[in-house]
Amino acid sequence: MLPLAFLTNPTEWFIIAAVVLLLFGGTKIPEMMRGLGQGMREFKHGMREEDDELKRDREARNAAAPAPPPPANATEAEIERRVQERLKQERDKQAPSA
Repeated sequence: MLPLAFLTNPTEWFIIAAVVLLLFGGTKIPEMMRGLGQGMREFKHGMREEDDELKRDREARNAAAPAPPPPANATEAEIERRVQERLKQERDKQAPSA
């Protein structure tokens, strides 16, 4: 079977269009194209939803990552400051957005 790209002669395209018109009729073709357009819209919508879901999962996974441990030579004051910062970040995440 030859791909449609090899149909370079306009007469060949006209013959194919005429056969399609005879097979499906003038009223059925717009309905088929409308259905094709709706299918494409639904497909794109589904792809967008999937991308959004993957993005949300990635963000949740990154947000749930544990804080890196303090350096071995950190002072108690530095460790306490880091703990307080982490607790503040957790409270900010849990606070309802206004």
